[in-house]
Amino acid sequence: MDERIQKYEEKMKKTLGSLEAELTTIRAGRANPHILDKLTVDYYGSPTPIQQVANITVPEARMIQIQPWESSLIKGIEKAILTSDLGLNPNNDGKVIRLVFPELTEERRKDLVKDVKKKGEAAKVAVRNIRRDANDAYKKLKKEEDVSEDEIKELEDKVQKLTDKYIKDVDAAVEAKGKEIMTV
Repeated sequence: MDERIQKYEEKMKKTLGSLEAELTTIRAGRANPHILDKLTVDYYGSPTPIQQVANITVPEARMIQIQPWESSLIKGIEKAILTSDLGLNPNNDGKVIRLVFPELTEERRKDLVKDVKKKGEAAKVAVRNIRRDANDAYKKLKKEEDVSEDEIKELEDKVQKLTDKYIKDVDAAVEAKGKEIMTV
């Protein structure tokens, strides 16, 4: 593939990747340990992801169990969960923290789906902006280098095809997450 197109495809791929990563942090009534991905705990003075200082398991469909490797971290992990936007109350028995996921209400599910769609729209806008940047760069090529109109048109067509592909992928990711959230 032409390197003039490759760098824009990389950017589109990253946009899709970051959307997918963001969608995994949205909880859909089931316990998903990825919702803890963004949380850090103070570990000897440096903010450290919870996964690096504790064992995280899902013993039941609606429960996450966090077992810190050092019991001194329990308070910090608990505080990180409480101050996050997860809306979960940690239960701790001195050794283990349990996060119990309540059943989502229909209204909450609809709000989550709206949020997912908003994130999807933002990703599509980002993909379109990448296409615009690519087309601007190609127009400059015409002025600066000896590149024919046909070559420019071909590059623009390829970028449009990439754009269509990634927009479709974004829609598919949003659709799948929406279904997952609405499935009771």
